[in-house]
Amino acid sequence: MGFDRNAASDMAFGHKPVLLEECLTALHIKPDGVYVDGTLGRAGHSVEIAKRLTGGGRLICLDRDETAIAAAKVRLADYMDRVTLVHSNFSRLGEVLAELGVSGADGMLFDLGVSSPQLDEAQRGFSYMHDAPLDMRMDQTAALTARDVVNGWSYEELRRILFEYGEERYAPAIAKAIVHRRQEAPIETTGQLAEIIRQAMPAAALREKQHPAKRSFQAIRIAVNDELGELPPMLKAAAEQLHTGGRLAVISFHSLEDRIIKKILQELATGCTCPPNFPVCVCGKKPKMKLISRKPITAGEAELVYNPRARSAKLRVAEKL
Repeated sequence: MGFDRNAASDMAFGHKPVLLEECLTALHIKPDGVYVDGTLGRAGHSVEIAKRLTGGGRLICLDRDETAIAAAKVRLADYMDRVTLVHSNFSRLGEVLAELGVSGADGMLFDLGVSSPQLDEAQRGFSYMHDAPLDMRMDQTAALTARDVVNGWSYEELRRILFEYGEERYAPAIAKAIVHRRQEAPIETTGQLAEIIRQAMPAAALREKQHPAKRSFQAIRIAVNDELGELPPMLKAAAEQLHTGGRLAVISFHSLEDRIIKKILQELATGCTCPPNFPVCVCGKKPKMKLISRKPITAGEAELVYNPRARSAKLRVAEKL
């Protein structure tokens, strides 16, 4: 659905926005509304939102990657009369809107994870398929790099992030191998790290379909960018900043993210938390959001044909009360 119009143009930019039609439907876009794309990426979702805005409508796009901001100036050139681009992390959502003098929004979209172009730019150090300096920063102005994590974090911390963020069952062996190797000389490149991981894994694991370094690279990337730590403040700020009836749409790509999103949205949608045996409510807690879908929305077979990346995507939607 929508392949001829949307997917073809997006592939020209090397990017296919995930769950595009589902997001547009979820946001209930009003031509004169105010919307936020908190993860601009390559502007695949943003360009379709901007198309639907007319006089008085406004789209505010955030990204912590300056290359995404630069690319969006080209991609959104025809709509810049209604678009504001901001180089910022989405965890600063409330501050950004205050700085822009925006009192609230009618809809917000967050598409989490690494964009395909980031993976394709070998020098960014996200990919285990290219040899490059260990970096993995989404925001190139940030201090912490993958090199710092790999060479400076303790065995215990490395094992923890590999197990928790990468769900890597060989985390102890990989962490031990990293610590052992860096005692000889610092680990400088993605190629060196991928080879250390490969050598640390048993033969059975190397026969698996996916690359042996995939889970570990994911874990280190999440740690470098504090991807999970920034979700709760973003979700709570979104709930505060939405107008009544405004929609929040969040796309996640792995279970850790989805678990956090599900938990916080449920908390925001829960009212009284008094014990069941209390005759009257004394906590005074009122729900702030209404869950639009109890279960996450996933991609249909038609989208998976041209966008395999969408297979792991989960969209959760809530509405401000």
